[in-house]
Amino acid sequence: MTAAKPWLAHYEPGVPAEINPNEYTSLVDLLDQSFKQFANRDMAAFMDARWTFAQVDDLSRALAAWFQSKGLVKGARIALMMPNTPQYVVAIAAVLRAGYVVVNVNPLYTPRELEHQLKDAGAEAIVILENFAVTLQEVVVRTNVKHVVVASMGDMLPWLKGTIVNFVVRKVKKMVPAFKIPTSGGRQVVAFNDAITQGRSAKYTRPKIASTDVAFLQYTGGTTGVSKGATLLHRNVVANILQNEAWFKPEISKLGDAQMTVVCALPLYHIFALTVCYFMAARMGSMNLLIPNPRDLPAVIETLKKYKVNQFPAVNTLFNALANHPDFAKLDFSGLKVSMGGGMAVQQATAEKWMKVTGCPIVEGYGLSETSPVATANRLDNKTFTGSIGYPLPSTEIAILDDDGNHLEIGGVGEISIRGPQVMAGYWNRADETAKVMTADGFFRTGDIGVMDPTGQVKIVDRKKDMILVSGFNVYPNEVEQVVNMHPGVLECAAVGVPDEKSGEAVKIYVVRKDEALTEAALKSFCHEQLTGYKCPKYIEFRADLPKTNVGKILRRELRDEKKAA
Repeated sequence: MTAAKPWLAHYEPGVPAEINPNEYTSLVDLLDQSFKQFANRDMAAFMDARWTFAQVDDLSRALAAWFQSKGLVKGARIALMMPNTPQYVVAIAAVLRAGYVVVNVNPLYTPRELEHQLKDAGAEAIVILENFAVTLQEVVVRTNVKHVVVASMGDMLPWLKGTIVNFVVRKVKKMVPAFKIPTSGGRQVVAFNDAITQGRSAKYTRPKIASTDVAFLQYTGGTTGVSKGATLLHRNVVANILQNEAWFKPEISKLGDAQMTVVCALPLYHIFALTVCYFMAARMGSMNLLIPNPRDLPAVIETLKKYKVNQFPAVNTLFNALANHPDFAKLDFSGLKVSMGGGMAVQQATAEKWMKVTGCPIVEGYGLSETSPVATANRLDNKTFTGSIGYPLPSTEIAILDDDGNHLEIGGVGEISIRGPQVMAGYWNRADETAKVMTADGFFRTGDIGVMDPTGQVKIVDRKKDMILVSGFNVYPNEVEQVVNMHPGVLECAAVGVPDEKSGEAVKIYVVRKDEALTEAALKSFCHEQLTGYKCPKYIEFRADLPKTNVGKILRRELRDEKKAA
């Protein structure tokens, strides 16, 4: 067995070769156990307030009962569109406990992006922070959404503090554009706290949930540009929680029985935070320190000052920004046991700077929405930067495949492919797209090109797909190009990723003008109306023509190579 899986011989002592994905039938079983076992522990902290596991248990049960009282059938899709707030923590548990499917939505989406996701998922309800309700207002009548729960930033805070927070957010910072969600067609709009109150007097029925029931539709461009839902079953996410826990345990156990504090600065709508922050913390009785806006570095540092943090999952962009901030170095890092990097490649300079400032190495992992997400990780006892994405996690197999799907020998360069209980059931309602990425023997083809060394450690060497990775978020050139091509002054265009010091990569668009009067500023403004910020082109270059194949297909790779050679 070890010969076929060379990585097993190189696991940290105490990490098992396999986990039991059937330990829990569903995420609801896992949450129920944690709610009971850790009832008196704090589950979340936000703006100096805390909520125990027992409180989240009570609030999520009430919200679950409210949803059930609306007659939504088991398996209904419910969208959640919020930054990291305590309402999000409650809503994830509520939707799953009611027997429904969570559809996570980036709160910064434009109306076009939101409409596509709500329609594609067939979402019938949404929980949304009021700051973003104006986006929903524009598109809700063209969707199946009939129940809208509107949350406010201060909802769950103590009354006086919550009132002040809401006043500042609405009136002082003016972060809530005026909105009025249409109630045509019987659509119901209710405040978050009212839904909780109504739910307390409604009946909650614990549904029978099978391990093969859908838990999440996690939207991604996958290996092509059309945003589609990776269908994650309860079993997939349970498996990844247990795989991560097994990988973390040798280091985490050094803390004894003390409760851990996890920095939840990654957005919970991102699969990395969802599994590694939310669910693994629930499983281990840890507290999530919720950071609603990680870009506000002074606020992040001010929050971190008040806690002794033990786990810090993040992307390279955030690690780099903090490590280079003079006030960050003044914090107490004596409790920091694990810094886990994912979502994008961790840069060596960032890893070294972080280690110097905190004394805790960044352990790089790798995964995708389609794999719930973690598939590989470096050993947690590594003190130096490896530049690799590490070893396959327990119960995970990595194969390097050629274009014909043949397994390559150790040292062969090919497509990194993953098989394990954390691999999705497929793309939601897109059998054709699923067939493109799943092999007959169950491997998911990632689109990343890599190599495995004799110890089983994997390194990414290139990206097969044209995807651009901006601060850990996937940007698909097709989507950017479709938007740019909608501008009447554009004849044709091509989007590529270019190196960027802050975000790893940034979007650059090459444009052939139809209207010579078209300016860079006008095109950027147009893009900002249609695309969320990280997808917008940072650079625009106007050209007389673009490189093409003999059948007229634009050669993005040539533009990328040209940029590299410059």
